[in-house]
Amino acid sequence: MRSHNLSCHKAHRPAMIQAEAADTRMFARRAIFAVLFLVTMAGSLWLAALALTPGGFGILDLAALVLFAVILPWMVAGFSNAVIGFIIMRFSVDPVAAVLPAAGLIGDDQPVTASTAILLCVRNELPLRIIRNLEPMLEGIHASGYGERFHLYLLSDTNDADLAVREEALFSELIASWRDRIAVSYRRRTVNVGFKAGNIREFCERWGSRHELAVTLDADSFMSADAIIRLVRIMQVDPRLGILQGLVVGLPSTSLFARIFQFGMRLGMRSYTIGSAWWQSDCGPYWGHNAVLRLEPFIKHCQLPLLSGSGEEERHILSHDQIEAALMRSAGYHVRVMPREDLGWEESPPTLLEFMRRDLRWCQGNMQYWRFLLLPNLRPVSRYQLVLAILMFIGSPAWIGLLALATIALVRCDDPSTIMRADAGGALLIWVLVMWFSPKIAGALDVLLSPEERRAFGGAGRFAVNFVIETMYSIVLCPILWISHTIFLFGLLFNREINWMGQVRDNHAVPLTLALHDLWPQTLVGCISLGLVLASQPWALPYILLLAGGPALAAPFAMVTAWPALGGLATRIGIGRVPEETATPQELLALASPAINSESQPPLTSSV
Repeated sequence: MRSHNLSCHKAHRPAMIQAEAADTRMFARRAIFAVLFLVTMAGSLWLAALALTPGGFGILDLAALVLFAVILPWMVAGFSNAVIGFIIMRFSVDPVAAVLPAAGLIGDDQPVTASTAILLCVRNELPLRIIRNLEPMLEGIHASGYGERFHLYLLSDTNDADLAVREEALFSELIASWRDRIAVSYRRRTVNVGFKAGNIREFCERWGSRHELAVTLDADSFMSADAIIRLVRIMQVDPRLGILQGLVVGLPSTSLFARIFQFGMRLGMRSYTIGSAWWQSDCGPYWGHNAVLRLEPFIKHCQLPLLSGSGEEERHILSHDQIEAALMRSAGYHVRVMPREDLGWEESPPTLLEFMRRDLRWCQGNMQYWRFLLLPNLRPVSRYQLVLAILMFIGSPAWIGLLALATIALVRCDDPSTIMRADAGGALLIWVLVMWFSPKIAGALDVLLSPEERRAFGGAGRFAVNFVIETMYSIVLCPILWISHTIFLFGLLFNREINWMGQVRDNHAVPLTLALHDLWPQTLVGCISLGLVLASQPWALPYILLLAGGPALAAPFAMVTAWPALGGLATRIGIGRVPEETATPQELLALASPAINSESQPPLTSSV
């Protein structure tokens, strides 16, 4: 018996050694990120304090430093992730395997054995658009020979009566057409209790026990069969994985607003996701769609707590995904992200006003996270993710506060040298811009250093022009959103909330009256700040434009970026071009989108 126990102990030693090595490696990575984060925070605050020293350090200076400290964590996290991500992208043989080791354990010949549900959540969406995105995926799954392992569930929360009738008729036709190839089921709830999370929870209680895995999709999601099968295979080889999130990029669009936005996101997501995945490791993100869940632990451990207090009406969390990721990790299962850009796409809002509606829904959801910060058994990284998600929106009123303080200081000053040291102030401005744009800068450098990537984006010349356009676009867009967040956060104090509703996804013009109706606060703030500075300190106008210029131009910006004719022109000449427009994947061709119609694309002007 003793000999047997000794043999078992020896057999387990390699596994124990590997586990200890993995823990040591994870600790070292997190320590590297923490040091980089804290040193950058401290250095940035020191530089800001140094810049504010002329004329003494008064109450306005202290207020400005406190506000700067509030906005810093989000920028510093982006900078730190971008630095780490860029190093991995440039010097790792396989950046994906460097952050997701299980990705290197699968092959194209590995059989799919897990029963997998595909969950598409719908609420007041156009059924034909959904079917358009689904059928290429279903065709691919059927062609793979694994159709019997998958079951598509159309989970509707539609409450628009006319849409519900069309939805039922068209989805019934879809079910009938696929009856002998892939199982498809449809159900509609009349009340969307718990929003999207409640929609999925109802599936779990009704059908979850039938399946091992579930792929989550949004109404605007598109995933190819190859991507789904690849993620399922990874889940099969690593039973510790509870959630595997695929990287999501924007579908090619003919909206100018969406084209420039998704170009910038494409650059920023590369370095940010790889960098964060490297140190977060098994405590990664979940974005609520284009991901695979292991259903048994998800059903058992990821039931969301209610927001209501004693005696209050039952209320549910809006942004469910990161809480579910935190609960899955606290239950002992891994949550990881696979940073490949061919795993899934989503449609971006076509106008600024539609983007703001979606953004405010995220803002409301993230502000609910503070209630979960002290949940028992959460990992430290999970708590960090929740805090950072809150600070992402809390930083907006801090930015607007800085704009107000800068305007007041400029109006009151007699000598500009008493406001800020020229040397430290100039360095601080450059450093803030570098941190602000660091994920996109890292992505752009990665593209420019790769001939293949340069060609995919339409050549070095077109790529450089698009990078400049996107930078100016972001400088205009971000302060508009900061004011929107600030107003909304103030409204939350008085129980002003928004609901989950369908989005307008088709291109459409934004009339001047509508733009002014929705964006008059931004216009007013921007014009007042610019007017006061122009009247008192005209030399400072170029600097204050960084914060006030975008809001002052909010209404025309919303109108111009929504013009369908301008979006069509941008598509033809390659403004905001992404790789899918240069060499379109076969699965995207089936969508018949105008933005990926090869006949509308000009030949590449540069091969370098």
